[in-house]
Amino acid sequence: MAPPPATTTGNSPGLNVDNLKVLRVLGRGAMGTVLLVHDSSGDPYASIPFALKVLDKSSVLSRCDADRRARWEISVLSRLSHSGIVAHHPFLPHLIGSFETEDLLGWAIPYCPGGDLNDLRYHQSDRVFSPAVIKFYAAEIVCALEHLHASGIAYRDLKPENVLIQRSGHVTLTDFDLSRQFNQKKVATVLLQAQEPPTFNADSQQKKRQKNPIRFIAAAGDARWLSMKKPKPARVSPVSRRRPSFSDEERSNSFVGTEEYVAPEIIRGEGHGFAVDWWALGILAYELLYGRTPFKGKNRKETFRNVLVKPPEFTGKRTTLMDLIERLLEKDPTRRLGYLRGANEVKEHPFFRGMKWDLLTEVVRPPFIPSRDDGVESLKVAVGEFFRRKRQPPPPPPSPPSPSSGLQRSLSLTEF
Repeated sequence: MAPPPATTTGNSPGLNVDNLKVLRVLGRGAMGTVLLVHDSSGDPYASIPFALKVLDKSSVLSRCDADRRARWEISVLSRLSHSGIVAHHPFLPHLIGSFETEDLLGWAIPYCPGGDLNDLRYHQSDRVFSPAVIKFYAAEIVCALEHLHASGIAYRDLKPENVLIQRSGHVTLTDFDLSRQFNQKKVATVLLQAQEPPTFNADSQQKKRQKNPIRFIAAAGDARWLSMKKPKPARVSPVSRRRPSFSDEERSNSFVGTEEYVAPEIIRGEGHGFAVDWWALGILAYELLYGRTPFKGKNRKETFRNVLVKPPEFTGKRTTLMDLIERLLEKDPTRRLGYLRGANEVKEHPFFRGMKWDLLTEVVRPPFIPSRDDGVESLKVAVGEFFRRKRQPPPPPPSPPSPSSGLQRSLSLTEF
């Protein structure tokens, strides 16, 4: 029986899976296999290859939540590809197209030949970046997060492995399966409240003080509220619990993220919002500066305990970069840089003084420009055939020869 034709997923442009030829495997992960492919009908010489993420629905991966996460990532990429006036953000990927067959779910994004920031860091002589290089990459990441947050999307998976280097040398974020959409109305309310100073009616506020002084302090955003709270034990496992929020920002209670990049509020199970991305930016900047993350312990439990109680350690002369990292790694999300006014707060930090934000895309000599990947030989196999071969069981190993087989071969009748 012939396989069903490939169909498009959602509102994304459709890809003809039969025309997609595999050049090589770029990687494998929780979301399936990433291939470098080209469209043999429109690009027979593979001059413009692109990355194709493919989830094999017949594999074990499809039995967990990989299918749901894959479809969510496709929907996020589709939104990012057609949002606002411009076609897509320069530091975020766009969806080239997608397809779905009975066995496969695939979606295509631009190929980034420079690898990721983690690979690039390991190619440095001392495996760290200079503050000037960190400033360039951090600035572009801030712009990408700003666009995501303005669209109501919390990224929730920022780490060096998810920051790719484009052919131009500029960055792009990848892997949006752990991202979360927040209510746009609530996001707009938070931004509005951050820009306008609160006004109080003296009579009504006096009544609130008499009725519930603790609640009034929390509503006013007074820092004394933090010291009056009953201290909680340092938990290292997620719990389903919400704290009263100082604003009406929508929060998520999902326990997501990479272990060393997880924010304290996620570990405590308090619910979280956009501030987790600014925490992750602080972890990333620290790792680029020192070659290690600040809270890594001997095991998962110790790492989480360090995230909750240990301050980041710095060496050398105090710099504005250290101050930026310290303010991004504030344990209390309401005091964290970026909580009140988002990316604008981060951009105004002294570390970025003199940064021409509007001209970042015009930089023609980024710190690293990947060499052209010419002469890539195709595996000469279509995507569907690639996965059909992959599903086939490996051939059984050859049976070992019997002990007497060599003797039988070496003897002849005349010799005997």
